[in-house]
Amino acid sequence: MNKENVADLAIVGAGIVGLAHAYHALKKGLKVVLFEKEHFAVGASVRNFGMIWPIGQAPGDGLELALRSREHWMTVAKEAGFWLNPSGSLHVVYHQDEWDVLNEFVNLYPNVYQTQLLSATECLKKSPAVNPNGLMGGLWSSTECVVNPREAVRRIPQWLEEKFGLEIKFGQQINEISLPRIVTSRETWLVERVIVCSGADFETLYPQVFTEHAVTKCKLQMMKAVPAKNLDIGPSLCAGLTLRHYQAFAECPSLKKVDMRYDHELMDFKTHGIHVLLSQNNYGELIIGDSHHYGETHEPFDREDVNQIILKYLKTFLRINDIQITERWHGIYPKLSGKLNLIIEPERNVTIVNGLGGAGMTLSFGLAEKVVERVYGRHHLQL
Repeated sequence: MNKENVADLAIVGAGIVGLAHAYHALKKGLKVVLFEKEHFAVGASVRNFGMIWPIGQAPGDGLELALRSREHWMTVAKEAGFWLNPSGSLHVVYHQDEWDVLNEFVNLYPNVYQTQLLSATECLKKSPAVNPNGLMGGLWSSTECVVNPREAVRRIPQWLEEKFGLEIKFGQQINEISLPRIVTSRETWLVERVIVCSGADFETLYPQVFTEHAVTKCKLQMMKAVPAKNLDIGPSLCAGLTLRHYQAFAECPSLKKVDMRYDHELMDFKTHGIHVLLSQNNYGELIIGDSHHYGETHEPFDREDVNQIILKYLKTFLRINDIQITERWHGIYPKLSGKLNLIIEPERNVTIVNGLGGAGMTLSFGLAEKVVERVYGRHHLQL
C-alpha cells in the first residue's frame, strides 16, 4: 500500500449526499477521499429537476435543513462557478378546493414560509407561461432555486479537488470496510472514519441495515423538452396535484377534498404516484415529471402511458401546445417511510446517511453539515 493512501475520512458515493459531506468535512481541514463505483455520477442526483425545494418540507426539521441547504447551494454555486437560478416557485390552482388549501396553508404558517397568495392576474405576471383559462390564483414562494444537476454534480467534485484537495476515486467499488482498512476494486486505503452515502445501492455495503429499516426504492419517470419558441417560465411551476404530494400541505383541512376529487377524476394519479413539476435549466430546456412507484426491484422499462398522463396534466396549467420531448428517463432513489432520513452507525466510526427520498437536492447540504458536526464537532447535535 502506498503511503499516500491515508485519509481522515472516506466517503462512499459521489451523488449530492456524498458531495455535501465531502464539502463540510473539507471545510474543517480534514483529508477526505471520495469513492464512486461509476466513472461519474449517474444516479438520482443527476436524474432530477435540479430543484432546491424548501416549500415542500413540513415545518420543523425538514424546513430548517432545506433553508440551510439553500444557503450552502448559493455559496457553492458562486464559488464553484455553476449556474443557479433563485427563481422561486409558483403553485397555480384551478379549483375551489385547491384555492382553499392555499388559503389554509398561509393561515396555518403565517411566519414560517416565505410565501404570498397571488390573484390570477398576479400569477400571470410572475409567469406568462401559466394557462389563464380557469385560473383562480396561486401561491408564490421565494425560497426555491434551480440548478442544472448534470452540470452541478459534475462540477462540485472538481471544485472540491481544486480548492480543498479532495482525493477523487471514480470507478472504484468499495469491496470491504474493516477499519482502518478500506479495500476497493483497485487499491487499499487506511482511514479513521467512513460515511456511506450509497443512495439506492442497498446491496453492496451493510445490506442488513436497509433490511432492518423500512427503506425501499422509488422509481420515477421524467422527461426533458424544448419549447417551440423561446419561453421563460420564470419560477418553477406546479399545480393542484402537487398539494397532496408534499408534507408541507398535510395539515390543511381541505386537502382531503382535493384528494377525493382527483381520485374520482383519474385514479391513475394515485396508482402511479403522479404529480407534475416543471423546472427550466440554463439552456431553456423544460424538465418535466414525475411518477412514483415503490419496491425493492424495478423494471428497467418505462411506461409511455404514464408519461402521457404527466404531459396531459401539464397542459392544464401550462400555456404551451407544442413542445418537443428530447429525452425520457427514470431515476431510482431510496425512500424511508415516515422519516426524513436514515442516519445510523452499523459499526464504530462508520456512518450511513441515506433515505432522503426525493429531497436529496433540497436537504443534502443542511443534513451533511449536521452529520459532520456530530462526528467531528465538539458538541453532539441531535439529528
